[in-house]
Amino acid sequence: MIPELQRMDWMPSPPLAPIDSPLDLDHLSRMTLGDSELKQEVLAMFAEQAVRLIAAMAALPAEAGALAHKLKGSARGIGAFAVADAAASLETAIQTGQGRPHAFAALKEAVTEARAAIEAILNP
Repeated sequence: MIPELQRMDWMPSPPLAPIDSPLDLDHLSRMTLGDSELKQEVLAMFAEQAVRLIAAMAALPAEAGALAHKLKGSARGIGAFAVADAAASLETAIQTGQGRPHAFAALKEAVTEARAAIEAILNP
């Protein structure tokens, strides 16, 4: 018996080419269904979460890989792809045991840039 295939709605992927902004606003708009109030709420939540996660990862505790993974997923959801990439790099550095301080510094910088872009959107 062949299983029945179900139609899946198409979801656009993030851009292959780098974007000039720390946030992909087109992706964010798609993820928030064009709802400006939802966009602002999601951005504010991400900004707060990013600060908490960076603070929790500062000493690179045993759970730093899981925290980086959490931040990576949140960042992808709002279109902060540089943050997501930096979080993925930290995950890899933690797994391999190499370059953790450098990867964490790069993640902090990416989060700082994303939060500045968020601040400009939330408080024009």
